[in-house]
Amino acid sequence: MTELATMEFHAQPQAGEPKPWAFPAPERGSLDNGLTVLRCHRPGQQVVAVEVLLDAPLDAEPTGLDGVATIMARAFSEGTDKHSAEEFAAELERCGATLDAHADHPGVRLSLEVPASRLAKALGLLADALRAPAFADGEVERLVRNRLDEIPHELANPSRRAAKELSKELFPAEARMSRPRQGTEETVAAIDSAAVRAFYERHVRPATATAVVVGDLTGVDLDALLGDTLGAWTGSAAEPRPVPAVSADDRGRVVIVDRPGAVQTQLLIGRTGADRHDRVWPAQVLGTYCLGGTLTSRLDRVLREEKGYTYGVRAFGQVLRSAPDGTGAAMLAISGSVDTPNTGPALEDLWTVLRKLAAEGLTDAERDVAVQNLVGVAPLKYETAAAVASTLADQVEQHLPDDFQATLYRQLAATGTVEATAAVVNAFPVDRLVTVLVGDAAQIKEPVEALGIGEVTVVAAE
Repeated sequence: MTELATMEFHAQPQAGEPKPWAFPAPERGSLDNGLTVLRCHRPGQQVVAVEVLLDAPLDAEPTGLDGVATIMARAFSEGTDKHSAEEFAAELERCGATLDAHADHPGVRLSLEVPASRLAKALGLLADALRAPAFADGEVERLVRNRLDEIPHELANPSRRAAKELSKELFPAEARMSRPRQGTEETVAAIDSAAVRAFYERHVRPATATAVVVGDLTGVDLDALLGDTLGAWTGSAAEPRPVPAVSADDRGRVVIVDRPGAVQTQLLIGRTGADRHDRVWPAQVLGTYCLGGTLTSRLDRVLREEKGYTYGVRAFGQVLRSAPDGTGAAMLAISGSVDTPNTGPALEDLWTVLRKLAAEGLTDAERDVAVQNLVGVAPLKYETAAAVASTLADQVEQHLPDDFQATLYRQLAATGTVEATAAVVNAFPVDRLVTVLVGDAAQIKEPVEALGIGEVTVVAAE
């Protein structure tokens, strides 16, 4: 009779003691050319992330040239005084680096990621792009054509079209925030290399810029490296630009962007509210998450799980422009899509959720889940150097202290249910919300009007 082999089982691994975690604190310094530098050593992060913030906000764009900041941002990687556009791309590829750039209301941001072993080479390329961008006529013309090709696709996208209409509705026509971030067909078509060069010379200089460097800096003489690369970038001194106040009209009303035959309606409901300098921000973040931050939030429980109107509805707060003097603002919004026949019922139920929230408040269980999701998973959110660098750059861009994010997590954990309820109710008052619907006006206008949530206007989809 054959003997059965015996199996030896190893002891089951046991979880270790949890270690305390806090968002990393950067070291702050500056270069001789006036460039502000934040560095953060993250052992084990062999891909280093570098963010450079330029004080070139969208409201600095010349009249009739909306989008020039975006074209300039994209043109930084299209050649320098040392390399053509093709050569510059090849040099980045040789050192395993990626370089991206974009323009937004606070300014222009360049984002570099590179293996730590190739940091010197990549910083040299980044410095060349900032110091002496080529802005060649042919490359700028190509970028303009590309941007013009993108615009019709954006207008055809219901969520992008809704965002465009909400900005137009909320902000005064003369305010830059009322117009598309990357320009319109008319303004982009007017941009040439001379306009890009003029915008660069007026607004891009090290004295008003900040560089954030995050990653494993073991054995790296970062001071010398920065001095040899970004330190060679020169420019005149200048005072930071004044930050204009954000004003908005959030009278309750509905705008339908007509899409005849649309089988779904895109919803975007919003207004402006407190930014990160306001002491209500932690409670507002927590309350908004309870309302619509995840699949278990109130809006999803009703509109998705109970009624089946949608695949998901989200509530969120997004900083538009931040200032210590209280003139900044965040966009507070609810976004999702529903099938066309249920547009009216879905909006009615959404308003019922908001009214019930104001009448009954959040539960302790909702608050606890939100804290666990926002605070408990933070160490995973910031596993990469790029995530840390991006958040540090956000803090600089929004004129926040370097310890803001670390403090925010402590504040979120300490925020009670009553505070979170008050903040989210104030953020989404049922009579002060601008509702944009992208859908078939012939089918949805009458049921939406019957809800009495504001005057209904229909506009063409373009």
